[in-house]
Amino acid sequence: MKGLAKLLDEAVTIPVINRKVGLDAILGLIPGIGDLGSSAIGGYILLTASKLGVPPVVMWRMLLNLGIDAAVGLVPFAGDFLDAAYKSNTKNAKLLAQALAEPQQAKRASRWALAGLALGFVAITAASIAGAVLLVRWVVG
Repeated sequence: MKGLAKLLDEAVTIPVINRKVGLDAILGLIPGIGDLGSSAIGGYILLTASKLGVPPVVMWRMLLNLGIDAAVGLVPFAGDFLDAAYKSNTKNAKLLAQALAEPQQAKRASRWALAGLALGFVAITAASIAGAVLLVRWVVG
């Protein structure tokens, strides 16, 4: 899985800026199909983790990484640069290795990460609702 993650995220070094990019970022340049294809390939790491019995909370965290990668990749041009920086497949390969070597620590870290994400989502939603209410009050007078 580390080899697949390296192929997807760090296969080639760009000489001028000394940054590694992989097949994921290159495929992302193809509108629509590229991000879908790279997500499908990245999903293989998730499938392997499932077959190896990785705890569900770690699987959710890995799925979240793939989702973030796919969502960021949808933004034209800027998404390709952000996609190359995020490296979801490398993160997932590390999570898989940690889940196999230290299952309890991987579960605990994943729970905290997902709880933080949930709290962030609630905060953003609450701020959006409050902003909408304030905007309506301001417009209505």
